[in-house]
Amino acid sequence: MEDTTWEDTPIAAAARRAAQVMTPNSLTLPKPQEPRLITIANQKGGVGKTTSTVNLAASLAIHGLKVLVVDLDPQGNASTALGVEHRSGTLSSYELLIGECTAEEAMQPSTAHENLFCIPATLDLAGAEIELVSLVRREYRLADALGREFIDKHDFDYMIIDCPPSLGLLTINAMTAVNEVLIPIQCEYYALEGVGQLLNNITMLRQHLNRQLHISAILLTMYDARTNLAEQVATEVNDHFGDVVLKNKIPRSVKVSEAPGYGQTVIEYDPGSRGAMAYLDAAKELATRGDFLPSEESGPIGLKPAK
Repeated sequence: MEDTTWEDTPIAAAARRAAQVMTPNSLTLPKPQEPRLITIANQKGGVGKTTSTVNLAASLAIHGLKVLVVDLDPQGNASTALGVEHRSGTLSSYELLIGECTAEEAMQPSTAHENLFCIPATLDLAGAEIELVSLVRREYRLADALGREFIDKHDFDYMIIDCPPSLGLLTINAMTAVNEVLIPIQCEYYALEGVGQLLNNITMLRQHLNRQLHISAILLTMYDARTNLAEQVATEVNDHFGDVVLKNKIPRSVKVSEAPGYGQTVIEYDPGSRGAMAYLDAAKELATRGDFLPSEESGPIGLKPAK
């Protein structure tokens, strides 16, 4: 039996990854040919939507890509994790939607990384659904405010939108402002509950409001390899959605759960943890495989990588 040196242990591997993350310019990913505009959505709460938003964004930023996160959830948890001001009265996605400020005015640099920026959400956003009803182009307020001119001016490679777990006008605005939808699905009971309705809603939005909208990735979260249930859910999701499912799964992790309490992403909080490494790998996979474009038969679900 061969001796295992310290350098071959999981702890050593984690230490090496952590050192890479903390060393500027040590990780790089290719820039997309066009800015990728992504909404992370699931109508079911507690699936890791906000956690995935901030950690994928931080992972992409660490790999040298410039990323904008737009927080459309009134709870403002993404804003907290990215270390940006979001007290009531702060210029935010609320003012952006109702036309009281520009994206330029609402955007703040994140403390998580120099390549990462955020348009925060405040509690004022909770009443936006009602106010938007009477506004002109109510479904396109965010798309109009975050025009291509703004994205190109700041040279963003990715824009990622975190929206609430419901299909109201906030989520519809998120869907009309992007091309891609990433759906996080937790590896637990009732994992696919609500996903069918979400697919129907995306199909309707695609038909009536945004022809470019499609599901480009599904991310399995809260995966526990020790349980048969997690493996069964993963198998079911892969059988149902095929290649659109990311191969990298996000494990159930104490560190991922603890990080928001410190106002940080898990990438900052513990870059050598299993959760941080899983998000780094998932972001790398998302970036290197490109967008998954839908076929005529697949509807809104992407089945083949963009060329």
